[in-house]
Amino acid sequence: MASKYMKIYNEIVSEIQNGNIEPRSMLKSESELMQEYSVSRDTVRKALNLLERDGYIQRLQGKGSIVLDINKFDFPVSGLTSFKELSERMGGRTRTYVKELALVKPNDFLMKHLNVSKDDEVWKVVRVREIGGKKIILDKDYFNRKFVPALTREICEDSIYEYIENKLGLKIGYAKKVITVQKASEEDIKYLDFDKFDMIVVVKNYVYLEDTTLFQYTESRHRPDKFRFVDFARRSR
Repeated sequence: MASKYMKIYNEIVSEIQNGNIEPRSMLKSESELMQEYSVSRDTVRKALNLLERDGYIQRLQGKGSIVLDINKFDFPVSGLTSFKELSERMGGRTRTYVKELALVKPNDFLMKHLNVSKDDEVWKVVRVREIGGKKIILDKDYFNRKFVPALTREICEDSIYEYIENKLGLKIGYAKKVITVQKASEEDIKYLDFDKFDMIVVVKNYVYLEDTTLFQYTESRHRPDKFRFVDFARRSR
């Protein structure tokens, strides 16, 4: 027989999964759940802790519990996938907006992260990715012009990787990724549909050609409630 808190947990999960409790809505208060299920506050809190652990709710101190959107998109961590390829897997429910395309002289930050000198030129590309009618990714890409001599808005709206591999004949090899969670910047809030969130998941990519040459540095900034960052790991023997 399931414990009382598991009964509460299972019933709320079922309501969320069936759409009877909508994302971004507030869950009933602890007192309301105590009364509805005739249980103690401790029992209710055990159920809420489990719901939060499994990603169904976010508990806000002094405000209650907000229901999260469980329809998240799987974003591969170990692979090197373009947004166009990701879009095709989702059935094309996406759109890209080019907010900035410019040739810039590298500052100290770019000289460090892209391994370029002050005499080099770098393509700066800022794009907003819309999925399901919501703008939820801000991509800030920097390409060493030595390897990508020309870019257009049309290429940036379609697929830069496809252009690099099919038109320029370069072979993209691998990337080093660093994932952090940060306070959302003014730029994030300006370009993305943020709702009530004030944090952003930042995936930094250092992308190398097959010959190990670093040619791209990217900050891909994701609204935190819309993605699961997935990987497959095998224990070494």
